[in-house]
Amino acid sequence: MADLLSDEEIAEHLPDGWDRDGDEIVRTYEFDSYLEGVGFASGAAGLAEEAFHHPELTIGWREVEVRLTTHDAGGITTNDTDLAARFDGLYE
Repeated sequence: MADLLSDEEIAEHLPDGWDRDGDEIVRTYEFDSYLEGVGFASGAAGLAEEAFHHPELTIGWREVEVRLTTHDAGGITTNDTDLAARFDGLYE
């Protein structure tokens, strides 16, 4: 199990565009169409499965909200910030 990050470490490791919301990090990705968002969510799900670290994905009209936390650690770890960076790479 990964160790929890301190507040300072979270601020240091949090990728651009992501915010902290309590024990989670969150980002909303925007798309030109609903289906582009669904495609992104599918790709993000594949990356999450590969990392065996599963976010909460909420698909809306032209946007996908992603929330990451490490449940078994009780908060934010490098597993979360690393996967967030991978999602950003998928989005680019």
